[in-house]
Amino acid sequence: MRIRDARPGDRSAIEAVTLAAYQQYAALMPALWESYRQNILVTLAAAPPDTQIVAEEEGRIVGSVLLYPGETVISRPGGGSTTLSSPEVRLLAVAPEVRGKGVGAALMQECVTRAHASGTASLTLHTTDIMQAAMRLYERMGFVRAPELDFEPAPGVVVKGYRLDVRDKRSR
Repeated sequence: MRIRDARPGDRSAIEAVTLAAYQQYAALMPALWESYRQNILVTLAAAPPDTQIVAEEEGRIVGSVLLYPGETVISRPGGGSTTLSSPEVRLLAVAPEVRGKGVGAALMQECVTRAHASGTASLTLHTTDIMQAAMRLYERMGFVRAPELDFEPAPGVVVKGYRLDVRDKRSR
């Protein structure tokens, strides 16, 4: 497996992997799934090429993640925007057929390495309670809950913020 910057020609593969990875949540949030799916597509379409990182195996993209630098203005699901105070991970995705092989961890480690190299103090991300496998990965990596980053894109839906201190993280 190779972790690399995405290329312009990778867009359709990134979209396919991301939608395949997130499809499992459709049954858990039937009333919100279509708007969430559309938000994923809009986010991917608007993502600058330099924010996209992919995992490639035998010439095929098997995972992707977005890493936005601090000071980036991003749209929030449900409306509005925010300016990131530190780098932020979004839309970590691993193709269902390669889960459990370390793809997600490798993509996240690359984000940590890049955040550390940028000189920032922390790296943030958002997730929800339905994404239990992702939450376990983030917590194993040392991310801690940062409730001040939480937001509510729809009534009763809390998107939880997490933060990792990257000052002492070394690239591996």
